[in-house]
Amino acid sequence: MKKIAISQSNYIPWKGYFDMIAAVDVFILLDDAQYTRRDWRNRNLIKTPQGTQWITVPVQTKGKYHQKIKETEIDGADWASAHWKVLVQNYLRAQYFTEIASWLEPLYAEKSYSYISQLNRSFIEAICFYLGIETTIKNSWDYDLVDGKTARLVGLCIQEGGTEYISGPLAKNYIEENIFAEKDILLTWFNYDGYPEYPQLWGEFIHGVSILDLLFNCGKNAHRYMRYV
Repeated sequence: MKKIAISQSNYIPWKGYFDMIAAVDVFILLDDAQYTRRDWRNRNLIKTPQGTQWITVPVQTKGKYHQKIKETEIDGADWASAHWKVLVQNYLRAQYFTEIASWLEPLYAEKSYSYISQLNRSFIEAICFYLGIETTIKNSWDYDLVDGKTARLVGLCIQEGGTEYISGPLAKNYIEENIFAEKDILLTWFNYDGYPEYPQLWGEFIHGVSILDLLFNCGKNAHRYMRYV
């Protein structure tokens, strides 16, 4: 059985995103989708002494945001040093800061990115490598895309030879399950409930932050607090 998951790319996503990647054989970044403001495409949350804080990659938008994620350009380069400074300020005391910084800092300091899709994939792949996730990651524009939200997902699964599609639970609001059934593709809903807490800085535990929080605090022990890694 070949398992497929499809999702828009996110900037330094939370641990659940990487658990879904690890749970499948092929993970397709659906960056042919429309870019949306104030979403996870170009920002995420970190933990600070004052609570959670957004770190956002500035992007250029056109008109009413009628642009695809893959077409969304990053606005300037100053954000990279600013983000790294914020990460240092809030995670320098974390047990595995030095270990994670050895490969994470160069992504900020030594590489340049023109598009948010390019940036997101670079960070996602680096984190997967550290975690030992060997799932194949592909871009949606490597396939023939059809109209219709569910039909597009099914089409991608068929072209990839997938027999099971694993979806995030929020997609229950729009996915037409019968289309998967008609093509003999098993539709499975991913469950994000029940994650254990891990040693975390700065007060009350918070789950919904970037996976960088878990990595800085737990290093290679991160797999103990995930399900498929």
